[in-house]
Amino acid sequence: MISEELLSIMCCPETKADLVLEDNFLISTDPKTRRKYRIENDIPVMLIDESEIMEEKEWQKIMEKHGRSTGAGN
Repeated sequence: MISEELLSIMCCPETKADLVLEDNFLISTDPKTRRKYRIENDIPVMLIDESEIMEEKEWQKIMEKHGRSTGAGN
């Protein structure tokens, strides 16, 4: 499990955006890239080449769940 303290200092390696923890993934809060990084054996795999790009609607739903701005209308 990723601690809140560790999560607060981690960022997306591509955009330096904050991350949110969702299930076994870290999700970038950047609305342009929408990167999703998996966590294996409690270790985040923060390699851009191994990340996934989320569909916009799925990403927006997760951001709203975590109280984050989705950039819609901005």
